[in-house]
Formats: sequence, C-alpha cells, structure tokens
Amino acid sequence: MKAIICTKYGPPDVLQFQEAPKPTPKGDEVLVKIYAASVNMYDWHLLTADIFLVRLMGGGLLKPKKPIPGVDIAGRIEAVGRNTKQFKPGDEVFGDISACDHGGFAEYVAVPERVLALKPSNLSFEEAAAIPMAAITALQGLRDQGKIQAGQKVLINGASGGVGAFAVQLAKSFGAEVTAVCSTRNLDLARKLGADRVIDYTKEDFTHNGQTYDLILAVNGYHPLSAYKRALTPQGIYVMVGGTPAQIFQAMLLGSWQSEKGGKKLGGFTAHANQQDLVVLKELVEAGKVVPVIDKRYSLHDAPEALRYLGAGHARGKVVITVEHHDQT
Repeated sequence: MKAIICTKYGPPDVLQFQEAPKPTPKGDEVLVKIYAASVNMYDWHLLTADIFLVRLMGGGLLKPKKPIPGVDIAGRIEAVGRNTKQFKPGDEVFGDISACDHGGFAEYVAVPERVLALKPSNLSFEEAAAIPMAAITALQGLRDQGKIQAGQKVLINGASGGVGAFAVQLAKSFGAEVTAVCSTRNLDLARKLGADRVIDYTKEDFTHNGQTYDLILAVNGYHPLSAYKRALTPQGIYVMVGGTPAQIFQAMLLGSWQSEKGGKKLGGFTAHANQQDLVVLKELVEAGKVVPVIDKRYSLHDAPEALRYLGAGHARGKVVITVEHHDQT
C-alpha cells in the first residue's frame, strides 16, 4: 500500500511517500480501507517535535516512534479480527486513532474497533474525516472541563480554525450565547456557524472591553492568563486547548496557581478520544446541529503540503487528505 512515512523529526520535507506493508488486523482489530484523513496541529507537533514533551511522552526521543502519521480517518471496513463484535466488512466508519499506532496517512490501517464509530450517514468520507480529533477536543473542552450550561455567555478565542469552528457550533447546541473571536476575513464564517457576536481581534482586544464571560475556550491562547482571568465572571472558567508551546506550558503550569478557591478557574486541557463521544458527534451531525468546515483538500501524495499549510496557522476549519485507490470499490 501507499503511505506517508516519517523517519525523523523536522519540517514537512522529511516526509516520504512510498510503499509500506499492508496491515493485517489482530483479534480485536478491524482493517480500514481509508478514503480520507484530516490534518491536525497534533500531527504538526509530532512531526516537528516543537513541543519537547512530544519526545518524552511516547513520541520517540531521537526519532518518531510511529512511522506513519495521521490520526483522523474515515473509510470502509475491509476485514475484521476474530474477536470483533461491532463492525462487519462494508461498514463505513470514522475515528481518531491517536491512542493506537497512528497510521492515518495511508491506504489502509488496522486498529481496535473501540476507536471507531459508524460514519454519519449524511457526510462524505472527507467531511467525516474532518470531525474526530478537533470536534472531540471542542466537545470535551466545553462540556467536561468548561462545565458549559444553557444560557451562559461563552467566548471562543480562535473561532475559525479546526477546533474553534466546531466549538462555536457545539456551544450553540448546548444553548449558550456565543461570542467568536477571529480575524477580519473569518467574521462571516463565524456568523454562519452560529455565533451571536463576533470580535475582530485585529481591531479589538476582548480582554480590555469590559465584557465578562462564564466560559472562555482558547484555541489560540495568545493572551496572558491574567488577561483571560480579567475577562471571566466571578465563577467563570478558562480552558486552554491550543496555542504556542509557551502558552500551553503557561496554562498547564500556572493555571491552577492563578485559579481562585470557589471562584475563577484557569487551566489547560488535553482531550481523549472515545467511541461514545464519536457517537455523540455523529448524532449532532445527522441532526444538522454540527457541520464540518473544510478549507482545503490534498491528495495523499501531497500530505506534506497539507501539513505545511496547516503549520502556517491560517487554515479556516479543517484541512483534509483524500486517499484514492486504483482498485476502489
């Protein structure tokens, strides 16, 4: 099979498009014929090791431990292991395979069935592949860490990127009043996604306008923690789910220190993929409450360019990789 191979840390140029062994599913695994994958900042961090903890937390100290990158996939079950119970050949599925050995930037992958769910019936493979990691991060950040409630005032900082676009829609589905912060060119997109109010960060600093929020989800956490704290209501919660390495460390290390006992809470958050939340997202998508936003599509061969584009930091919604099969059925 064709796959993208990564044998050392570095820029997208280190990635190679070449032949790789087609995997065989083990007892609890299924073999997925991949038709689409999507690119996340998670993939960028693993490729470049710009956050040194990537090397210490299973990524590999001197070189990537997992040679085929890619964690968001959508495809069709081709074969199943002898102990599987949930899926059968022909089922269309999607999932976040970051808890496995990755392998999404390839024609096939074998993964435990527990990391997959049936693909939303109203989406293409490309649209389904755009969902898992970004949408799960937004969902768990708002619901689990942010304790979102109907009627709350919620601000999404970085509302037009992969996680942010889902966060705006999910916050609205929870019944919140949503303020979206993004650049000038993305204001209309944020409104289309359902934001009640939009703020152009090139013209206005929301941390200085006197408004306060019950929940702030920062996908691009470029303000200091003290500024976010100022923009919270007395019982408000700040959740950082993305940003530069320095911003991530600041939220993780100083968030609890700046939090108040019985008051404002600040901190970072790391999502964990699970099948149950994939099903939740599937139902929201099929109900029309959440729609994936795709900025650009690339072929598998051009996956390095997809990562380069994402790494530049200007993607609107998701960047998707389409996997073509010459023996496509």
